[in-house]
Amino acid sequence: MVFSSLTFIYFFLPVVMITYMVASKKLKNLILLVAGLIFYAWGEPVYIWVMLVSSFVDFYAGIYIGRSKKQSSKRVALIISMVVDLGFLFVFKYTGFIVGVINSCFKTNIEPPDLPLPIGISFYTFQSMSYTIDVYLGKVKVQKNFLNYLTYVSLFPQLVAGPIVRYEDVANEIEDRKVNVDNFGEGIGYFIKGLSKKVLLANNIGLLWTQIKAMDYSEISVLTAWLGILAFTFQIYFDFSGYSDMAIGLGKMFGFNFPINFDHPYQSKSISEFWRRWHITLGSWFRIYLYIPLGGNRNGKFKTYRNLAIVWLLTGLWHGASFNFIVWGAFYGILIIIERLGFGDILKKLPLPVSTAYTFLMVVIGWVFFDTDNMSKAFSYLKAMFGGGKLFDSFAVYQLSSYLVIFIMCIFASTDLWRKFTARLSEIKNMKNAYYYVTSAVQIVLLLLCTCYIVDGSYNPFLYFRF
Repeated sequence: MVFSSLTFIYFFLPVVMITYMVASKKLKNLILLVAGLIFYAWGEPVYIWVMLVSSFVDFYAGIYIGRSKKQSSKRVALIISMVVDLGFLFVFKYTGFIVGVINSCFKTNIEPPDLPLPIGISFYTFQSMSYTIDVYLGKVKVQKNFLNYLTYVSLFPQLVAGPIVRYEDVANEIEDRKVNVDNFGEGIGYFIKGLSKKVLLANNIGLLWTQIKAMDYSEISVLTAWLGILAFTFQIYFDFSGYSDMAIGLGKMFGFNFPINFDHPYQSKSISEFWRRWHITLGSWFRIYLYIPLGGNRNGKFKTYRNLAIVWLLTGLWHGASFNFIVWGAFYGILIIIERLGFGDILKKLPLPVSTAYTFLMVVIGWVFFDTDNMSKAFSYLKAMFGGGKLFDSFAVYQLSSYLVIFIMCIFASTDLWRKFTARLSEIKNMKNAYYYVTSAVQIVLLLLCTCYIVDGSYNPFLYFRF
């Protein structure tokens, strides 16, 4: 699916774009719908029915909620919609995990079902659910055209890995949108930036993590362990934010304004700030549809901390059916509760480098739980990071020298220095032309480099496709 997605973008996107541009207004959604279904079926032909059934149920639940006069009837329709959505998610994503827990606890030998995880099910399930919930709450108008609704769910730029676009975000644009030169040009810029993050940075730095992750953690040096997890720290950021930027860029080309999903999270000065900058649309979804309905911070400190704990445990589970993800979510929940208890005020008073270093360190530790195979390996890797073996060896020195340049590039690209530079350049009198020439030249070079890497490269995983 990974290579297929990029192949689709490179070879089919021009066809889709030209067809879309020359089509009448009435046909534009149909073109996007067909493109979305082809894109999904290209990588996941077996389970496209899951998305279609879920969309069908949610659409007609919304119709029923809009027509019904009784609150109890509306509630029943909402419950049916959520049961179907969450039922699909549970069956495909968590059945094997639950069976494994039962076997472990009760010494049984129940055979777990062999159910491959449908690509992007966590993303499009949350999107479709947001529509039905918002219709029930009266936040959005009922969509009465199934083609328009399915177009929303199946928008191929962000179908399989986000950002999570709530119906409210694009309700007006589903019905009526315009494509102009400025938005199209801005979209190209976003797309090239995202593609460069993914192909030039994430793929290259990810090779180091893949190599170190496969090693015996009890035998690696401290430096090797840190190089490995730092490589993954940058890989997952540039992989996921790169995909999000490509999705946002493609959306702008088609007339949609998808929400920003990342805002230089590794510059954060606290864990709370980190999660306001990382996977912003997921955090927003959990806040709107879970944290606030649970009571948010309105009912005293104890219930606030309870609500935070629930949200973060479920955030961990959303990412995967594994104790590693549960611990990862709990880890962040504990850190955020500690900040709420007063540590956040201390962080604000600390020098900027200190608070940023603390936050980055906690995030790096969190990634160990996120991407090791089990808890035993996670703690073994942490032991290696913090002095379990020798400080460095010839392998670590060689890898450091080999990847030093890409590490420097990743550090620079994860900050907002380039954005500040270009913004400053565009503001200087008589420098606007230079700004456009510089950015255009950089974009052309990056696109050519990405194309070369895609044609020649074999290592090209999209990490968040598995969620």
